[in-house]
Amino acid sequence: MDVILLERVAKLGQMGETVRVRDGYARNFLLARKKALRATESNKKHFESQRAQIEAHSLAAKGEAEKVAETLEGKTFTIIRQAGESGHLYGSVSTRDVADAATAGGFTLMRNQVVLIHPIKELGLHHVPVHLHPEVDVKITVNVARSEEEAERQARGESTLREREETSMDELGLEVGQALAEAGGEE
Repeated sequence: MDVILLERVAKLGQMGETVRVRDGYARNFLLARKKALRATESNKKHFESQRAQIEAHSLAAKGEAEKVAETLEGKTFTIIRQAGESGHLYGSVSTRDVADAATAGGFTLMRNQVVLIHPIKELGLHHVPVHLHPEVDVKITVNVARSEEEAERQARGESTLREREETSMDELGLEVGQALAEAGGEE
C-alpha cells in the first residue's frame, strides 16, 4: 500500500514522502496513529494544500520537545521493587513504570515514549532512551533498587551486589579449599 507520511518515521522516510509499505503495517500502525494517509489523488491534493500547516505544527511540536529534552536529559528516576539476593527482580519494570516514575518526578511522559526493548529485570542503574518527537530523543537513568538507601548507594556508584558476591566467593573459596584438603588427606 502506498502512503503519504505526515511525520518523519524512522527507517521509512521524511514528512511528505510517498512510500510503499505492507498493508498491515499501514492499517495497524501508520494510519491508526495518524502518521500517514493513504496515497490517493484526493489525499495528495489535501496534503499539498495543508502541507504548510502540517510543517508548522511539526516544527512547533519539535520546539516543545527540545525544551523538554533539555531539562529531561540525564535525569535519574528511582523505582523501588522487591528482588532476590542475586539482584533479580520478582517482577519487572516496564515502560509504564518508567513513565509513571518520570511523571512523579515532574515530567509528563507517556508509556509509548519510553523505549525498552526488554523489561528491566535486575537491580541497578539502567539507561533508557525516551522518544519525545520523531526527531528528538533523550536518555534518562532508571535506578531500580530495593529501598531508598540502596538507591542512594547505587547512585554513588557503590554496588550492593558486590558485597554479597565477594562474600559468596569467599565462602566458595573456603569450600574448595576444604574439599582439596580432604582429597589430599585421603590419598
